[in-house]
Amino acid sequence: MKTLSQRLDEYLALRRSMGFDLSFDERVLRKFTTFGDENGFDRVSTPLFLDWKSNYGNADNNTWSNRLGMVRRFAFWLAEHDDRTETPSSQLVTGRYQRRVPYIYTPRQIADIVAEAGRLPSPYGLRAALWQTLFGLIAVTGMRVSEALSLDRQDVDLKRGLLTLRNTKNCKDRQLPINGGTVERLAHYAGLRDRLVPRQSSRFFIKEDGEPAGDCGARYNFAQVGRNIGLRSPQAFNRHGHGPRIHDLRHSFAVHTILDWFRDGRDIEAEMYKLSTYLGHSEPKHTFWYIEAVPELMQLAAARAEQQVLEGAS
Repeated sequence: MKTLSQRLDEYLALRRSMGFDLSFDERVLRKFTTFGDENGFDRVSTPLFLDWKSNYGNADNNTWSNRLGMVRRFAFWLAEHDDRTETPSSQLVTGRYQRRVPYIYTPRQIADIVAEAGRLPSPYGLRAALWQTLFGLIAVTGMRVSEALSLDRQDVDLKRGLLTLRNTKNCKDRQLPINGGTVERLAHYAGLRDRLVPRQSSRFFIKEDGEPAGDCGARYNFAQVGRNIGLRSPQAFNRHGHGPRIHDLRHSFAVHTILDWFRDGRDIEAEMYKLSTYLGHSEPKHTFWYIEAVPELMQLAAARAEQQVLEGAS
């Protein structure tokens, strides 16, 4: 009989074949199945989930509701292969999803992040070049971390200045143009990578051992950079700690873009639909959310609305 961890391998392989990244889901579910294997559980069940929850550290209900959802999706699939599977009820944990208020980096902070990443120590210098280039690329394009890490060499067209993003969060491909400065930085990294790493991977961003750069490495190195420049507090045992996240680079790109539109007097509604497509949002409402989440944008939007009312009355 297969272990829960072996079943998880099959589940992840299937969903990734359909274009899902699942880096975060794997980290959570791997802990869940390992706990089950080590404690004598050979199937998913409500007692297993509750036992794991009581032994897996402290977290609020929203976090546990999200983890429960991951376990339930795994259980739904597993039930087709093992009729002993018991899918835990969605009512075991009640949580209300709330979008986290984004941290908006200033241009100076983004420059400091990129510069500090370039000082990360490594035997041959590729670690510094890798994370410096990746962080900078996300900052100037607003890509998701998973999208940047998933870029293959064939997806990076430096001659045309074009990136092709495949199998993104919403299972849609899209292309992003990049300017000359970004092309230059990507070309510099690619040249260093090819010179230092003889064993080539199809991925564009790779580590010194030739393996593709991953989500955990990106978040760990970003957290270290954040601590080095004072954006995060020091943490023991190499923990990430709390503070601004790598994903906030994407938020910052969106917010600074919208701020520039307000200052230039553009038609915000028309531009927002373009930005929604550029960012790969499934619905425009996810892009308009930035206006509600960032006080400065709300103030600008309110001022724009007031001005339009005054102009209409005159």
